Amino acid sequence: MPFPWMIALKFIPWGDVIEHAPKVLNAARNLLDKKPHANNADGPAPGREVLDAQSATLPSLGELKNRLIIAQHQIDHQAQVQEKMAQTLTELAEQNARLVGAVAVLRTRTRMLLWGMGALLVGLVGLVISGLLR
Repeated sequence: MPFPWMIALKFIPWGDVIEHAPKVLNAARNLLDKKPHANNADGPAPGREVLDAQSATLPSLGELKNRLIIAQHQIDHQAQVQEKMAQTLTELAEQNARLVGAVAVLRTRTRMLLWGMGALLVGLVGLVISGLLR
C-alpha cells in the first residue's frame, strides 16, 4: 500500500512546477532586491475628511512629535518584517527550485530502473525458455 504522500505526489503537475520554478525564483530575488520607496504625500490622505477647527481640539506640538516618533518606529519595524519576509520567500523559492531538480533526477532514475528491470525480465524469460527447449 503506497503512502498517502506518494499518492498526492502523483497528482502534482510536475511539468508545470518545473516550468514555473525559475520564474518564481527570479520573482523572489527581484522582490528581495527591490528597495522600499518613500511616500511623499504633501496633502491629507485620500478619503479623510478635514475636521472643523472649532469642533475638534488640535493636539499640541509635543504630542504630534511623539506620534510621529511612534509612527516612524512602526514603519521601521514593518520594513524589517518585510525584508525578512522577502528573504524567506527567496529561500523558499530556492528550495523549491532544488526540490524540482531533485524530483527530475529521481524521475529519470526511476525510468532507468524500470527499463533495466524490464530488460532483466526479458532476459530471464529468454533463459527459462531456452532452458526448456533443450
